[in-house]
Amino acid sequence: MSIGFWQIILVVALVVLLFGRGKISDLMGDVAKGIKSFKKGMAEDDTDAPPTIDHDATEPMTAKSEEKSKVG
Repeated sequence: MSIGFWQIILVVALVVLLFGRGKISDLMGDVAKGIKSFKKGMAEDDTDAPPTIDHDATEPMTAKSEEKSKVG
């Protein structure tokens, strides 16, 4: 059972009748502001993140790791 074209039109018409065009446009504006704020926060989070530590570079040299470094 799939949703048909007329069912979508009916749902949209009911939403417009219940909320009105002004309320829906205000709601969409708020959603857009929220998305912009989220993207801005994610961009700031990337720039403020501390550098990650490479655990392979900090581990002491063992016989196995010396063999790996010589081979590869």
